[in-house]
Amino acid sequence: MKKILFVLSLVGLLTLGACQNHSQKANNQSQAATVTTQVDKDAPVMTFAETVHDFGKMTQGEIVKYTFHFKNTGKSDLRISHVSTSCGCTIGKYPHEPVKPGGEGDVEVTFNSAYKMGYQNKSVMLLANTKPARTVLRIKAVVETPKTK
Repeated sequence: MKKILFVLSLVGLLTLGACQNHSQKANNQSQAATVTTQVDKDAPVMTFAETVHDFGKMTQGEIVKYTFHFKNTGKSDLRISHVSTSCGCTIGKYPHEPVKPGGEGDVEVTFNSAYKMGYQNKSVMLLANTKPARTVLRIKAVVETPKTK
């Protein structure tokens, strides 16, 4: 229980930092999410079809992957400089080359459920030359113990 509260607190802090005093409504899977402000009209804009993915129920020990697809809808090259995750069980891979305006890219997130139990809510924070500079992607799952024979 303490781990879950800690992870939820950490995710909350990352989300607050990502907002940087900009109010931002929660995005769900059915809504497109554009992460930008109108401060710099020539800045790159990272537009995701979704920023949250729910793996649903899975068995402890499974390793799952999900690819978040984005498009640069801005007017200059988009460069992702760093990806950090909320837990060592989660890995984020991103394009290291610039994404031209109108170009597309993928952020692949891998989650290892070994030693995890119950509801999991992990975040992947992208640092890029967008405004704001931080974008947070989230994955969720419910990890169940393996069934014994």
